This record gives sequence, C-alpha cells and structure tokens, in this order.
Amino acid sequence: MTRVTVWNEFRHEREDEAVREVYPDGIHAVIADFLDERGFDVETATLDEPEHGLTEDVLAETDVLTWWGHDAHDEVSDEVVERVRERVLDGMGLVVLHSGHFSKIFKRLMGTTCNLKYREAGETERLWVLEPGHPIAAGVEESVEIPETEMYGERFDVPAPETLVFTSWFEGGEVFRSGCCYTRGAGKVFYFRPGHETYPIYRQPEVQQILTNAVEWAAPSDGPAPSFGKHSTPATEE
Repeated sequence: MTRVTVWNEFRHEREDEAVREVYPDGIHAVIADFLDERGFDVETATLDEPEHGLTEDVLAETDVLTWWGHDAHDEVSDEVVERVRERVLDGMGLVVLHSGHFSKIFKRLMGTTCNLKYREAGETERLWVLEPGHPIAAGVEESVEIPETEMYGERFDVPAPETLVFTSWFEGGEVFRSGCCYTRGAGKVFYFRPGHETYPIYRQPEVQQILTNAVEWAAPSDGPAPSFGKHSTPATEE
C-alpha cells in the first residue's frame, strides 16, 4: 500500500475566518480524507509540529509527500528541506500544490525562482488536459471547470516540464502551465496549480481524481537501485 504524508502549513485555517469556513479542519485534512478513502495509507504533518512533522523516521516511511504552503515558506528549516530533497532523490514522490510553487523544497529542486504573476479575483478557470494518455489524466474529462479561483499567469519561471499534463485558461485571458511533471534523481515531482485556500477546490471531485492519480504516478517504482562511484573491472570467464 502506498504511504502518503500530506503536509500543510495549517496557518490560514487557524488565523483567517474566511479560510476556516472552507477548510475548518485544515486543507491537509480534506486531502488526507479523500486519499484515505481511495485506499492509501495516509498521515498528515504540519508546519508547527516538531521538525515540521517531517522527521527522518516519517520521511523514511513515506512513499509520496504532498506539499501545500503559502505564507510561511521561510519558516521551514533548511535542514528539513534538505532532508526532503534527499528523499526525493532517493525515490520518494513529491506532489507540490498551488502556492507551494514558492516553497523552499520546490525552488531547490527546480533551481529557478519559480515566480509567476497572479490575481485574486474569484475568476473561472478552465483546466485543459494536454496529455490524455498520461496516468495523471486518467478518468478526467477533456477539460475541468473550476468556478472560482486565484489566477496564476505566465511566465512561470520553472524548467520546461518533462511532461505538461494540464494547462489553464482564466477569464482575464491569461494561461498557465498547471500540471508539470519532473524527475529528480530517482524521484518523481508533480506540480499542480489549482487549490487556493479560500475556495473549496480540493472538495471538487475532478481535482480529487487528479490528485489521486498524481499520488499513484509519483509513488516509487520497483526498479533497481543505481550504483555510483569507482567500480573494479569485472573478472572475465575463460
């Protein structure tokens, strides 16, 4: 069974009434609940726990880590960020959500600013499937309408995705690369744009389907572990 750790700052929900009305128990609780219902072994972790809930033992038992952050990116310790990065390189999957594009871990793995333009105006988003044969798009219609969301617009300062599964269009005319797949070391990384804290986007069935697919895709494979460093010349049989 795939083991998932759902990470969230869990600050907005405690400090902002508008967010608390949408996610009274936290964004992480909603994500954890629907992943649990789909058969994953799910735990949660939040910023204000010791070591942000991401101890060496927790990460060692995690197949896929999902990450939602917004206002407190700088409060995540560099030691924990490096711990997560090493686990990704070793094969742990990472699913980065919405404003997690500015998280330390995503920027470190991308090697760029991960900056973009944005506007919070409750606009409609049309999420288009560009790669219908990709596992993350399984069971999703040609496009998904998100009635109210925060606009993210290009340019999105990230490396060109290895696969771009989704792109978004917004009422204001902007477009955005909203479903980006990467490989870092032995680990798979997926960035998914939808998910602002004041809109019930993570309660939308299509979004839940996409995130379920993303966790399945990002889970470690059973491939051989690579070996590095100096090797002796193999003996030849006569």
